[in-house]
Amino acid sequence: MTLIPLTTPESKGKVLLTGGTGFIASHILDCLLDHGYNVVTTVRSQEKGERLLSSISTNLCPRVSYSIVPDIGAPSAWDIVLQQHQPLYVIHTASPCKTTGWTDPAAECLNPAINGTVGILKSITENAASSVKRVVITSSSAAILSPPNHKQIYDESCWADITWDQGIAQPPVRPDDAYRASKKFAEKSAWDFMTAESPLFSLATICTTLTLGPVQRFLTPPLTSINDSNQRILDMIRGNMKQGIKPTAPVFTFVDVRDVALAHVRAMERKEAANKRFYVIGGTFSNGQIAGIIRDGFEELKDKLPEGKLEDDFPETHWRFDNSRSKEVLGIKYKGLVESVRDTVASILEYEREGVKN
Repeated sequence: MTLIPLTTPESKGKVLLTGGTGFIASHILDCLLDHGYNVVTTVRSQEKGERLLSSISTNLCPRVSYSIVPDIGAPSAWDIVLQQHQPLYVIHTASPCKTTGWTDPAAECLNPAINGTVGILKSITENAASSVKRVVITSSSAAILSPPNHKQIYDESCWADITWDQGIAQPPVRPDDAYRASKKFAEKSAWDFMTAESPLFSLATICTTLTLGPVQRFLTPPLTSINDSNQRILDMIRGNMKQGIKPTAPVFTFVDVRDVALAHVRAMERKEAANKRFYVIGGTFSNGQIAGIIRDGFEELKDKLPEGKLEDDFPETHWRFDNSRSKEVLGIKYKGLVESVRDTVASILEYEREGVKN
């Protein structure tokens, strides 16, 4: 692991943000800087770290540094960055993010997710116990939901019913079984660590759903590394659904990435968020609704979408969710689907007009 240190001015404190070039993490970085923090983030290569730094405005760049952690599941992966930086807070977003297509689910997905999560908690305890006050971990609604036999209402008390054996089965019953299992068992391992070790720091987890919102400013052209959730919007505005809107299933719930980022920062800062789980979810959607928003809001894109009535495949009966804890404790006022989609489209169009700083 190679450290690329930068001199940082006085701030509200230093935050270690893992997985800094990820979609959600890039917005968390912006939010942390807006809130007055210095940030050291981890990336898998120097190329990614330099691309990230080049995307930050000159006046903010001295407040950001990066550390290269090529394998988050490796023993002692986090030791050096924690020893050197002694952060006040840690936000852990880094995790295997591919949802399907595993050859060996246990070795490629479940174990790295668990080892990375437990590894960073253990490393904090051993290397930065006196400095770190709160750890926030990015989890997923996959750790909450139990398809196909859904509960009527989901909240933070719910845990996915997927088992380890289901997660590693080949072939899987559902294509995303390994991903779902990795999210459940990684988060559970974090809470088990807290119970067993009673560290000095507190923990909060953010369980997020399909995440829309403005694209990262440092994507590799031509938008080939856009996040999976926004890919459907990119496909629509490029005419890839001109002959028909693709089915929405299996996920019909969304949240805006800016709300997710703010939830992480407030879960980090607020005393009452300590040792709590948060279901961060903004509402429901269908691909037909997204297409309608694009067609109504962007005249220049109408010919990229089907003409006439857009089919809405939102199911007649759909489970409900309770996101009241995130509203009450974190003060999140969720962005609606129209705002999220329009801002996402605008960011893609701007990106394609102006290109990328490399």
